[in-house]
Amino acid sequence: MQKQPATASQRLFELPLSWLLMTILVVSLSPSVFAASFSTDDEKNTIQVFQHASPSVVYVTNQAMVRDRYSYDVRTVPRGTGTGVIWSNDGYIITNYHVIDGASQITITLQDQSSWPAKVVGIAPSKDLAVLQIKAPVNKLPALPLGNSNQLIVGHKVLAIGNPFGLDTTLTVGVVSALEREIQSSNQRTIRNVIQTDAAINPGNSGGPLINSRGELIGINTAIYSPSGASVGIGFAIPINTVKHIVPNLIANGRLQRPSLGVEIGPSHWAQRYGLKGVPILKVGRGTPAEKAGLQGVRRNQWGSVVLGDVIIGLGAEVVENYDDLLSALEKYKPGQQVKVDFVRDGKVRQTRLALAPPSR
Repeated sequence: MQKQPATASQRLFELPLSWLLMTILVVSLSPSVFAASFSTDDEKNTIQVFQHASPSVVYVTNQAMVRDRYSYDVRTVPRGTGTGVIWSNDGYIITNYHVIDGASQITITLQDQSSWPAKVVGIAPSKDLAVLQIKAPVNKLPALPLGNSNQLIVGHKVLAIGNPFGLDTTLTVGVVSALEREIQSSNQRTIRNVIQTDAAINPGNSGGPLINSRGELIGINTAIYSPSGASVGIGFAIPINTVKHIVPNLIANGRLQRPSLGVEIGPSHWAQRYGLKGVPILKVGRGTPAEKAGLQGVRRNQWGSVVLGDVIIGLGAEVVENYDDLLSALEKYKPGQQVKVDFVRDGKVRQTRLALAPPSR
């Protein structure tokens, strides 16, 4: 009699018991555990950095007081939202100046959804940075470790966490796509050495952290380049080394303090009329470092005609072609420091040294 082939159920019972147990175990695994076994090292790093950094990211709500045009009643209305990052456990929050510009009331929402009124401690419109402070418990204020933006190279992985379009704690990932970019601040000053990234940055991401793969803060997201207003893969962040220099100044003084040469600056077109790129001196203050160093401002000759004074073309190691260059160069020094000044007088390049004065009030 011919033997009939075994059915599927019969073949199942003929399999070794160990193989059946392993099959049942795999099938019973939850989707998240099963998926985790397929995670790449890069995915694991992204997950770890996000879980580590997200408690340090806050939601910034900006409200303004407006008067109703019909009733003349004053009421509070939402003006905008953005992102901030916890700087220290004593409640200091870093964000962009343009996020809180014009606000009469600012609220910070932490990751646990608790909300805290914030006061403005200091602002630097020329750097698009602002320092806020809230009075929250220390255990609610984890600060991110600070990295070194000077060590960044194009291609380094970066992560951005923010609240684009009001969608809180959103993660985007990319790379450093360029370094040493320049962008304009809201008061038309140039922000230099800016980080460019292709990590998606959209409205609402402003003021949020740019983080490296070690979970260190390496920049504050500030702007995007986009004809449509949404991310097209070109975003900018203020490097953390710039932020580290500015924040203590804002906490101590409320505004960015820069030392003074002791001069009044004239219109740039005065220098351009003579084919020069630089900053013309209008007037030199009495008893100032500039006067002691022999710098001269505009004067009149024996016929009463106005004669161009000295034109500053360099400060320290920096080339000075306009007033913005001069301010940026001064920001690298402190009062009392000696600095070399290059200038043009009567068509000849000259040089002097002076000790910078405290900022004028």
